[in-house]
Amino acid sequence: MRRKIIHIDEEKCNGCGLCVSACAENAIRIINGKAKLISDVLCDGLGACLPHCPTGALSIIEREADEFNEELVKNIKNVSHETTPHSCPSVQIKQTELGSTVSHWPIQIRLISPTAPFLADSELLVCADCIPPVYKNFHTELLPQKVLMLGCPKFDPREQYVDKFAQILLQNDIKSITVVVMEVPCCQALPLIVLAGANKANKKVTIKKTIISIQGNIIKTETLE
Repeated sequence: MRRKIIHIDEEKCNGCGLCVSACAENAIRIINGKAKLISDVLCDGLGACLPHCPTGALSIIEREADEFNEELVKNIKNVSHETTPHSCPSVQIKQTELGSTVSHWPIQIRLISPTAPFLADSELLVCADCIPPVYKNFHTELLPQKVLMLGCPKFDPREQYVDKFAQILLQNDIKSITVVVMEVPCCQALPLIVLAGANKANKKVTIKKTIISIQGNIIKTETLE
C-alpha cells in the first residue's frame, strides 16, 4: 500500500538519538551512528519525531510501505515494560566481560528486551537450558562472538517466545540465528518457535539448528527453511 511514512536523510543525521526517544512506537534506532527506521510496520507516519531533530534530517514522505501494525507496537511496549530494570538485578542490562565468553546480561529469553543494545548487528545463539551443562565445548565452540539466549520450550509460553523473537528481528539487524537443542522431543519446538517469530516479523534471516545427544555430542546441524 502507498502511505505516509518517516524518511531519514543520513547525510544530515548526526546520530544524536533525539528522534529515538521521541518515537512512541520504537520505530527508530541508532545503527552505526545514524538513525534508521527499523520497520515500516512500526511507523504510523504522523511525524511526532520531526520537531526533535536538530539537523532537519527527518521528513514525512509518501511511498509504498507495509501497513502500520498498532497491535505489534502495543506488544513491543508491553515486553519492553516487562523487561525494564526495576528492583531485581537479574534484568539489569549489562555489556561487560563476566569471566567467560558470555559478555552480556540477562541471558534468559524471557528477560531480554528487544531494545537491548547488545542485540544490534548480532548473531544469536538460542539454546535450550540443558545445553551448557551437557555439551562440554559449549563456551569454546558454540558461544564465541554470539549473543546468548537461554530458555525452555517445554516450560515457557510458546506465543510469548514467538512474539519476543519477532520483536527482536523487527528492531535489530540480526545477522544469523543458531538454535541448539537436545535430542529429546520436548526440545524440538524451540527451532520452530524461532522460525515462527521470523515469519511473523516477515524477516529473512539464516536459522541453523544443531542437535546435541544426551551423551553430549553433536548429532547434526541443518539450516531451517
